Amino acid sequence: MGGRIKIALLLTPALLVIGVLFGGGLISAVIQSLGYLPAIGQTQISLDAYDQVLTGDDFLDSFLLTVYIAGASTVFSTVLAVLAALALRHGSGRLSTVVFQLPITIPHLVAAVGIALIISQTGLGARLAAALGLIGEPREFPALLYDRYSVGIILTYVWKEVPFIALVVLASLRGVAGELEDVARTLGANAWQRFWFVVFPVIAPGIIAASLIVFAFTFGAFEVPYLLGKTYPTILPVMAYNEYRDVELTARPVAMAINVLISFITAVFAALYLRLARDLGRRRDP
Repeated sequence: MGGRIKIALLLTPALLVIGVLFGGGLISAVIQSLGYLPAIGQTQISLDAYDQVLTGDDFLDSFLLTVYIAGASTVFSTVLAVLAALALRHGSGRLSTVVFQLPITIPHLVAAVGIALIISQTGLGARLAAALGLIGEPREFPALLYDRYSVGIILTYVWKEVPFIALVVLASLRGVAGELEDVARTLGANAWQRFWFVVFPVIAPGIIAASLIVFAFTFGAFEVPYLLGKTYPTILPVMAYNEYRDVELTARPVAMAINVLISFITAVFAALYLRLARDLGRRRDP
């Protein structure tokens, strides 16, 4: 009990901060989404905001686009991160620090601006392709910004999130996974068997946790899609932001309803993902 009490006391400050900031904000959003805004004379509780959002023509398109961007960014980031960690696990610590830790320190908004300067039709990539003769002039470069496939948004998220997931995987690879792999090698297991039956079960929990964090973040973030995304349809966070900026305070319940729905949808996806991945990290019999 002494150890449990000590752990609880150590976690209390962090839990209080999370509870006050996230829990308090979520409760406030739920209250306002129900139309309770005494500051503007609205004290009648109703579900009109949710009805307006869910029955609107824009919600389904925005929802599908949000799932697509978050899902694609998470899948590409996870695959590339695992491959990168496997390639660099025997490298020097300094190399992994430069490759992985440096991009994490760069804000997403700055990363979005950098990606835009490279892949836009007037950017560095287009000019370099024109100089090499791959295209006639920069405007012939593929439109990767404000496009229907949200390539610029996904590239930004992948560049930012690969280091985060890779660091988690790399920590597992340099720990017990490396020792178990050496044992499997001495027993005659080939490279694929060592990875699938020995290494992957060890790193799977880290992959699941890190990829879930990335999905939740990309599903609820708005700054990169706001800067690099098309005007219609917009993702759900951008839709909520646009409603929140409305000069009419009567639009506030709609903005809060969208935010509450984002939180609810993210929680549902997280629960489903954890349920499907529950057996992913279990050891397999060759």
